[in-house]
Amino acid sequence: MNTAVKTLLTGTALAVSLASLAPQAALAADKKVMLKVPVAFSTNLPSLGSPILKVADQLQLVSNNTLRMKVYEPGKLVAPFEILDSVSRGKVNAGFTLAGYWAGKIPASPIFSSVPFGPEASEYLAWIYYGNGLKLYQEMYDQAGYNVHVVPCGITPPETSGWFSKPIEKPEDLEGLRMRFFGLGGKVMEKLGVSTSLLPGSEIFPALEKGAIDATEFSIPAVDKNIGFHKIVKYNYFPGWHQQATLAELLINKDTWNDMSDSQQAQLNQVCKASVADSLAQGEAEQFAVMKENVEKRGVIIKQWSPEMLSTFKTAWDEVVAEETAQDPFFAKVWQDLSEFRDGYKVWGENAFLPR
Repeated sequence: MNTAVKTLLTGTALAVSLASLAPQAALAADKKVMLKVPVAFSTNLPSLGSPILKVADQLQLVSNNTLRMKVYEPGKLVAPFEILDSVSRGKVNAGFTLAGYWAGKIPASPIFSSVPFGPEASEYLAWIYYGNGLKLYQEMYDQAGYNVHVVPCGITPPETSGWFSKPIEKPEDLEGLRMRFFGLGGKVMEKLGVSTSLLPGSEIFPALEKGAIDATEFSIPAVDKNIGFHKIVKYNYFPGWHQQATLAELLINKDTWNDMSDSQQAQLNQVCKASVADSLAQGEAEQFAVMKENVEKRGVIIKQWSPEMLSTFKTAWDEVVAEETAQDPFFAKVWQDLSEFRDGYKVWGENAFLPR
């Protein structure tokens, strides 16, 4: 082998070696970040609380240990309804929760977790990632004065519409019920004579057991099974008109976010995108077996809302939207953007998919 060839091969080998080391060198240069993450839901709840554990594992791997998470079960470090304030103030530097929990502080926030009679997961994610959804999501927190950066980090398929102790045949059957209800759907139920309360997941079963509430909704069948609603109330209603898809958020203190390198921010974004896909797939995969077991082994009676009841819910929802858009300019801004996106999507949605 002549000298020129040896020189070329040696140079090529050196270039390949340096190129392979470059990503490792870049990772090594990143400062180590430990995200302390209180969560709003127990991590034993599939597709709802469990995704953050996978995020923590994957983030440590892809970042070569420069990004790590310590996950705290509900109430162990921060109460579920205090996560936003705690992350913003820097009491903790991250939190895993739902935007709809902040409705009392930010009227538009429930739009970024679930929308009554709203989009299913694929359409919802299209608006979030390729419409103006994510931009408006961050703008909402910035405008409200919260020092947080938001990353969508999980999504669940349609929820059950609720658990009741008796059949609900007509709108009048709802009057006087005390029911745990989430988000904008709760305002719909209030218009129909229901007294609603927003309880965190850990408090719902005791409230049902003690008779403090008569009925509840919470999540998908696999999650509701783990909580045990079927032990007290047997009538489980579908479809989940109030939550056709539910988006989970990872909130990060903005100072912590800004102190992370570009590569760390990209790693976190991509791991959370993977979590969105994984939680949706898990959610879709697990529900039918649980529903079958509910009927055959747990005495659950699955019910479908009648067309009359769905029309009643929709009419009340239209009233809620009119009131919310009139009262809050940012709610109106977000609602207009989502509505315009959905109007455009409609030509695709109505033509591309097989009828059900």
